[in-house]
Amino acid sequence: MSGCSFCAILAGDSEATFVWRDDLVSAFMDIQPINAGHILLVPNTHASALADVPAETAARLMQAAQRLAQALRESGLRCDGVSLFLADGEAAGQDVFHTHLHVFPRYRGDGFGLRLGPDYLNRPSRPELDRVGQLIRSALA
Repeated sequence: MSGCSFCAILAGDSEATFVWRDDLVSAFMDIQPINAGHILLVPNTHASALADVPAETAARLMQAAQRLAQALRESGLRCDGVSLFLADGEAAGQDVFHTHLHVFPRYRGDGFGLRLGPDYLNRPSRPELDRVGQLIRSALA
């Protein structure tokens, strides 16, 4: 897709350090890493949103992420755990609109974390959970 930085990388028009490539997905080093070893895993064909990624490709993303997580643990890099993060949409923090899964090593005190909203500690009632669950089930039908 014209103007997509990840498509340019996949086409060889922009530099990247690849660590994984197959027929459906590719993984390369993030140029602004959370920690050393931060990898971006992307579908080889452009898909702006997760819902646009074919099911087989989405499954391959997770299979590759599993292998990459194990490789991070065995790499000798500082890695006591691995985080996976995918932002789907601008409101979720997506800044490159080519679906991508971040795979990065974690260790205690690395400074990365999630900031929870002000209502996080207010647990919804069971009827509210049931109501919201029904909305989602209806959307799936």
